[in-house]
Order: sequence, then C-alpha cells, then structure tokens
Amino acid sequence: MTADNTLPELDPVVHAQARLRVMVTLNTLGDGDEIAFPTLKDLLAMTAGNLSVHLSKLEEAGYVHITKTHKGRTPITYVALTKRGRLALEDYTKAIRALLDSTGGIS
Repeated sequence: MTADNTLPELDPVVHAQARLRVMVTLNTLGDGDEIAFPTLKDLLAMTAGNLSVHLSKLEEAGYVHITKTHKGRTPITYVALTKRGRLALEDYTKAIRALLDSTGGIS
C-alpha cells in the first residue's frame, strides 16, 4: 500500500503477460545492449506477429527502442530496453511487491 493506504497502480503497458516477459528478458541485457528480433522471438517462444504487436505497444510507451538495419543485404531488427523502460519495470516490480505485501495482514 502507499502512504495513504491505497493499493499501488500497475502500469497496464507492462502488466500484460507477454509484454512483461519481453521487458524482463530485455532487462537482462546491459545498458545500451540490444538483441536481434529472431533471437528474442525464440527466447520467448512467441510468433513473429505476436511479438511485433507487443513491441509496438512498448515502443509507443517509450519502453523499447527498435532499430531496423541491414546485415549485408538481409534486413535485421534489433530491440533494446530504454532507460524509461528500465524505470517502468522497476516501478512495476515495486508496485507488485507492495501489492503482495499489502495482503500479508488479510486472514
């Protein structure tokens, strides 16, 4: 609970299960590091279309940065968590912990 005894708000962009999985996975990368889209897709066992939709939502919120480039003649997409995204995940984690801690006194 917060100081005024209300439950914390959970960021709806992060709260969706697939986006939370994306954010947690990207958070394991170092600052400034990025991962290739196919590698992220395989790690998360998601379809390309599903991952693309969730990445678009995260990008709109400013939580991920997407870079489209070429490796030779092959197009490649890289994904990285932004500083704003790291802070959003940290805030989300704190809110979840507060929510779980708030239920400690319920019988």
